[in-house]
Amino acid sequence: MRKFKNWAWLLFFGSLWGIMEVAGGGVLSRYNMPHSAVILAAWAFMVMAVARGIVNKPGSSTVIGIVAVIFKLANAAPFFCHLLGIFALGLAFDVFSSLLMKNERKISFRSSLTGALSAYSGYALFAIVITYIVQYKYWIAGGLPKVLNHIFVGGSLAALAAVVLVPFGYWVGISNENLFERRPVWTYAGTLMGVVLLWTLGRFVG
Repeated sequence: MRKFKNWAWLLFFGSLWGIMEVAGGGVLSRYNMPHSAVILAAWAFMVMAVARGIVNKPGSSTVIGIVAVIFKLANAAPFFCHLLGIFALGLAFDVFSSLLMKNERKISFRSSLTGALSAYSGYALFAIVITYIVQYKYWIAGGLPKVLNHIFVGGSLAALAAVVLVPFGYWVGISNENLFERRPVWTYAGTLMGVVLLWTLGRFVG
């Protein structure tokens, strides 16, 4: 039962990240919001941090990122650079939260450090892969200055947000874990209903 419940949580949080990418990303793009990617990254870090407070297992954040990628691919135009960016953030957060937040049951500087390192690493991974491995023409044209700007300007803004939001999200997750454990059937059913609602909403707003 616990394994199924954990998977339900991962689907829910991945969908919660995905709906922001689809709905929020569309609004931010429509109004040409500066640093819109940072706003989406901030939401992603908070969602993954809440999830870590409930399911603190290596690999869980990567799965959440993959679900978010699938959600966006299914409900919005397939901009593959965006999908790569989502996956990079999920993978980076997974690595550092598994190293620094494993078995943590309280808020400490480790959660803030996890947020900062995940932001810089996720941004760096995306910029390097999209420019030098995928060789996407938009990024090749910008060259090294664009890569460095993405990492040290966008990454720094995302890191500042993550330093605050990761501890907050983790506190929300661990604070409610006992409540969820006391009502496992209702929690499981509610989580699955949330997944269905988010995917239904995604079809309308995408």
